Amino acid sequence: FFFFTMTKISTVLVSIALLFGGASALAPSKVPKVKAPAFNVQKVAFNGMAAASIASALVVGPMADAIDVVADAPSFGSSSLVAERVTREGLYREYDVDLGDQTYDDAKSTYKSAKETKTKKGKYTALIAVLVVGSFIIPMAQYFWYVRDDDSSDKFFGKAEIPEPEPEPVKKKGWFN
Repeated sequence: FFFFTMTKISTVLVSIALLFGGASALAPSKVPKVKAPAFNVQKVAFNGMAAASIASALVVGPMADAIDVVADAPSFGSSSLVAERVTREGLYREYDVDLGDQTYDDAKSTYKSAKETKTKKGKYTALIAVLVVGSFIIPMAQYFWYVRDDDSSDKFFGKAEIPEPEPEPVKKKGWFN
């Protein structure tokens, strides 16, 4: 029926109010000889407060109406439980308890038999072996393939020790030393 929802209309109105609320500050005007602010602070503050109050009224109003509608709507979903209400006596007082149809899980075993497990053990062992090879050995082989032509470690470990530098000769003392 309506093309615009309440939230779209409120968003447009708030945008317009904010836009025109500060527009007077940007409008050209005669500059008086006395140095004055370029805009009227009181007018801009008032327009901003008016825009904020309109925005809050437009946003909060529809939200409050929506909450009332949701709260009044009866629930006929699948989560509604029909149960008998029984009063039971507790240690300190009496309690109201809802008693409904209680269903129990099926406790039947779903594990495979020992014979079926032994027949398929080899398949899973092979799978684990392939995963171990894939996760450990393949990256190591790839690393050694990449560094096969690199001889930097041989150069590093095969280097002769760096000799100590020769001490500087003692300079003769003269007029300017």
